[in-house]
Amino acid sequence: MIIGLGNPGTVYKNSRHNLGFKTVDLLCTQLGLHLSDQRFQTLSTSTNYHDKKIILACPQTLMNRSGIAVKYLVEYYRPEIRNVMVIHDDIDLDVGRIKIACGGGAGGHHGIESVTYHLRTNGFSRTKIGIGRPRYNEAIEGFVLNPFYDDQQTTIKEVLHLAAKAIESFVLYGVEAAMNTFNSLTTRSRR
Repeated sequence: MIIGLGNPGTVYKNSRHNLGFKTVDLLCTQLGLHLSDQRFQTLSTSTNYHDKKIILACPQTLMNRSGIAVKYLVEYYRPEIRNVMVIHDDIDLDVGRIKIACGGGAGGHHGIESVTYHLRTNGFSRTKIGIGRPRYNEAIEGFVLNPFYDDQQTTIKEVLHLAAKAIESFVLYGVEAAMNTFNSLTTRSRR
């Protein structure tokens, strides 16, 4: 189960907080899928990928309530909890970096706090995509809801492709393999 976190609506479409949505959208494009199922306060779809059933989903509950939709999905599909991959932005990672993890704290990310609270566990897997820290003393709440700086746009496009490859590795080989392969990588423009 691949779940991208974000906020629905065009006003948030290109915000830093919507990297989870953007990654799921990219995966859908690559697989020729559309998020057409509107159950569970989520846009989702499912397919078979290399003989494995995968569900791709974007909760429509607003970021801070993401756990409500994730709980509905998990209760319906009943995946093993470590096979739930939640994709989200991470302010503690530089732009151009991703980090795969299983378990751990929320790091102040309200979407992850909501998922942990509603699932009653932090044992799900995560793909964290770096957004870096504000350059101009912007308040964090506004910073995450705004687009990336102009000079970061190319790097973000590249890192979304890196995240999509990490998700593929997760589906095919598991979270540990994805961690070992992708946690040391950065996008070309950061090398």
